[in-house]
Amino acid sequence: MTAPQDVRAGRARELDRAHIFHSWSAQAGLDPMTVVTGRGCEVVDEDGRTYLDFSSQLVNLNIGHGHPRVVAAIQEQAGLLATVAPGYANLARGEAAERILSHAPDGFTKVFFTNGGADANENAIRMARLHTGRDKVISFYRSYHGNTGAAIVATGDWRRVPNEYARGHVHVFGPFLYRSEFWASTEAEECERALHHLERVVQAEGPSSVAAILLETVVGTGGVLVPPPGYLPGVREIADRYGIVLILDEVMAGFGRTGSWFALDQHDVVPHLITFAKGVNSGYVPAGGVILSAEISATFDDRVFPGGLTYSGHPLAMASIVAALDAMAEEGVVENAARIGEDVLGPGLRTLAARHPLVGEVRGTGVFWALDLVLDRSTREPVPAAEVVAMRAALAARGLLAFVADNRIHVVPPCVVTDQEVARALAIYDEVLTDAEERLLG
Repeated sequence: MTAPQDVRAGRARELDRAHIFHSWSAQAGLDPMTVVTGRGCEVVDEDGRTYLDFSSQLVNLNIGHGHPRVVAAIQEQAGLLATVAPGYANLARGEAAERILSHAPDGFTKVFFTNGGADANENAIRMARLHTGRDKVISFYRSYHGNTGAAIVATGDWRRVPNEYARGHVHVFGPFLYRSEFWASTEAEECERALHHLERVVQAEGPSSVAAILLETVVGTGGVLVPPPGYLPGVREIADRYGIVLILDEVMAGFGRTGSWFALDQHDVVPHLITFAKGVNSGYVPAGGVILSAEISATFDDRVFPGGLTYSGHPLAMASIVAALDAMAEEGVVENAARIGEDVLGPGLRTLAARHPLVGEVRGTGVFWALDLVLDRSTREPVPAAEVVAMRAALAARGLLAFVADNRIHVVPPCVVTDQEVARALAIYDEVLTDAEERLLG
């Protein structure tokens, strides 16, 4: 007999605090919400209260909660074959790779499946090092690439510092005009100077020592930083000039988040390797991978690739990928994300910014946006992170789950979000910004 909902919810909290060790947290003061169920852009907590999920959990729930087609595919595959080692051929695995490659640029031929985005980047780095015979990896300071050995050191934000055990990592500043490191006043200047900075670092490090440049196509957790026109093609030119592998991390930006299948589709660039996870199946079953160009794949035609995972291409994950990508294509989910960003969410956020002095800048594309919060628009002094955390709590109290980082609120709903849901969310953001301004600005 199933226990009543309130008893189960209380038990969930009890077990969590007794036994769960949470990510990126001091453990003693945690009091996590118990999420019981979800559908589309909404979740329900233990008290039966419904919330708009404008965090997409960890910016991965592109198809939304509880999509029936994806759920059914997992159930069907579990009944047929729940698991199989990666050394065997499996139809679900092959079809998942075929679906992914159908959205990749021409010239990409193979997919190496991983358990998520961190080990996708880990293995892409390994491939680049083996392909080039070089060691160093260049990535942005404003970046996050995952929490495994090399991926966390490729990461540029604070999480790298207590974890710097991997070798051969170098960081640069990428383009970010609003908080320019290059004293630029236009996007063109920012692009030119950021590319010059990158090339000078390559030269100073010794081009023959650099295996890869690893970049998020659109920087996610670091601020939703859409690169200026010409930047990514310029990076590819630098990579080609010095025989370096360009890896584009599409873990957060891929599969509809930016309003296209891959974010790179909007930037006239083709890398050597593409990493993915999150939106490929909206995290229904953990999955990620590396999409290999023919050039990189050929390196391992007659040479053993020294990497693998027990759950590489796990059939439940593969079935969820096939169902998710088919549903997204047939239901126009990527097109919806593009339209929402262009016609509804972007204009709505800019209207909020015009009304609220706490918003220094709105930036983004598709369903991938950030509000850069400032105490003073002229100095661009960031709102303290603790105040933004308090705003997240205020948003939740009004029925909206938010993703926050540093001085920013990231507005990242599922790609299936509707105009009406955006309108509800904008009204909640408006209320919380108004209250925060009364507290912070007087």
